[in-house]
Parts: sequence; structure tokens; C-alpha cells
Amino acid sequence: MANAQASASLREFLKPFQRPTLWRSLLELALTVLPLIALWSAGAFAVAAGLWWLGLLISVPAALFVVRMFMIQHDCGHRAFFESPWLNDWVGRAIGVVTMTPHDCWRRTHGIHHATSGNLDRRELGAVKTVSVAEYHAMTPIQRFAYRLYRNPIILFVIGPFYVFFLQQRLPHGIMKEGWRPWVSAMGTNVVLFAFLGAVIWMGGLNFLLIVWAPSLLLAAMIGVWLFFVQHQFEETYWARNENWEMVEAAMRGSSHYDLPPVLRWLTGNIGVHHIHHVSARIPFYKLRDVLKKNPALKDVNRLGLLESIRCAGLTLWDEASQRLVSFGHYAKMKATLNSATA
Repeated sequence: MANAQASASLREFLKPFQRPTLWRSLLELALTVLPLIALWSAGAFAVAAGLWWLGLLISVPAALFVVRMFMIQHDCGHRAFFESPWLNDWVGRAIGVVTMTPHDCWRRTHGIHHATSGNLDRRELGAVKTVSVAEYHAMTPIQRFAYRLYRNPIILFVIGPFYVFFLQQRLPHGIMKEGWRPWVSAMGTNVVLFAFLGAVIWMGGLNFLLIVWAPSLLLAAMIGVWLFFVQHQFEETYWARNENWEMVEAAMRGSSHYDLPPVLRWLTGNIGVHHIHHVSARIPFYKLRDVLKKNPALKDVNRLGLLESIRCAGLTLWDEASQRLVSFGHYAKMKATLNSATA
């Protein structure tokens, strides 16, 4: 009962922050779209002038603004950026072409993530694959190798983002049997995207695509996957079986507060305030910091710093006994100790 009361109290506290402000949303959109256009234009001129190294350099800040574009699409997916559902959907679809993410498909799979995050019996779409110590122990050698390969940082944060954003999202992955809507979303995004790419190539912009556009999209994808990873993959995160799982508890205990430096916080749309976002996804990202100012105690919940977060990359298995994520090395020590005790 105490937990239920605390959850209800927190939800009530967050209600006033849920209403978006039109002028602020439009301003945030302009402050993201216009710099991205300027950067890509500068990159195109640099490449045309033969300064390919400058174009490649420009792709780095451009990637950060692509990340911010995705954060606006993310809020549109939760219908939190504008009051109008129609406006959220169509702005999200337009941005989805830029981020190579079919909006309606992503909105569906991300909704599943919010509904199942931290539930050991519902590890479905929209999450980094995580297995328990017991499940890993029961795997065959080939299955263990495949899981270790999947959790390798090069696969997870470099090859994986390329595969997901450039290849997998060209089809309505995971929801292909949910009717015509996912197909319209995916194929519609593809048509507009390929038309844009074709027009750029026709105008002689192939070098721009290879030196500026593709690197900025790939780097943005890598940053996005890292952010998504560290939001839930930290040592004292939350996983529970279905009968014990509770949404607000999963949000508060299983989502981090990734406390980034101010510039990175702005560029990532305050997505680091992820515990609050998971409790109330209808809060626009520009109001998430206001929540922490109003209730400073929430700042220290699952707080992770930039350097501290790097350690999270090595946490790979959920130990139900200790209720924490552990590394493959820790598992090997556990197994050796158990073997020694039973010898």
C-alpha cells in the first residue's frame, strides 16, 4: 500500500509539468532544425571546395543536432511536444525522415518498451537484450558465444547502430503482422528518404553524402544507442518477474538520471532525466529539469556521471540473487567459487 501511495503521489506531483507550451516547442524545434541545416550546408560547401577534412569535421556537431532532432521526435512519439496529437504525429513523421526512423513504427515499439521495461517475463521490443545469470548458465556454448558477441561494445555501439538505423528500420521490424499502418510508416519514410538521397546525388552531392551526411547519421545513431543503453543498464537497476513488476517502481529504480554537462544536456534534450520521463512520458523534455528544481531529492535517484557511466558497458548479466547487473568476469568468479565449494 505504501508503494502504491508513493506512486500515486509522484504521478500527482508530475501532472502540472505535462502540458506543452506551444511557443517553447516551436522555439526548441527552430533551435534544432536551423543549426542542422546550417551545418549540413557548410559541410556541402566544404566538400565542394575540396576540403573533405572540414566536411568530416562538420559532421560531428551535425550529429549532435541529429540526436536533438531525434529527442524532439521522441517527445512527438509520446505526444508530449504539442497539445495536438495530429501535429505531434506529422512533425514526428517529418523528423523521422531526417533520423531514418519511421515514426509510427518507432512510436509503437517504444510504447512497448515503456510498458515492459524491467519486466523479466516481458523482454520484448525496444530494449537492449539482457539475460539473467541463471539463463546464461543454462545456455549452450554457442548461445553464450552469441550473447557475448552481442554485448561486445564494438557490436553494441558501432556495428549495431549502423544495422538498426541504416538497415533494420527500413522495414517495420517486430510489428510486420500488425496490419498496414507499420508498412505505410516504414515505406513512406523510405520513399521520401530515398527521393532526397537521389536528388542530392543527381545534383552532384555524392561526396557530401559520403563525407558529411552518412558520418553524422552514424555518429548520431551511436550516441543514441549509448544513451538508451546507459538509461537502463547500470549496476543497481531494476528487473522483476511479472507478478512483482510495477510500472512506477520500474521507472524510478530501473531508469537512470544521467547527469550530463549542461551543453550535452541541452543537445540530448534532457533525456538523461530518464527516471522522471519513464514515470510520466507526457512531460516535454524542456520541462524535465523543472521537475528536478521543484523536487531536488529526485536529482540523486540513480544518478550517473559521464565518466562513471563508462563502467556500465561491462555490465552484462542480471543477478537475481543480488539484484544487480554484473559482468562476465564477475560471473566467472561466481562459477569458480561455486565449483570450489562443491568439489
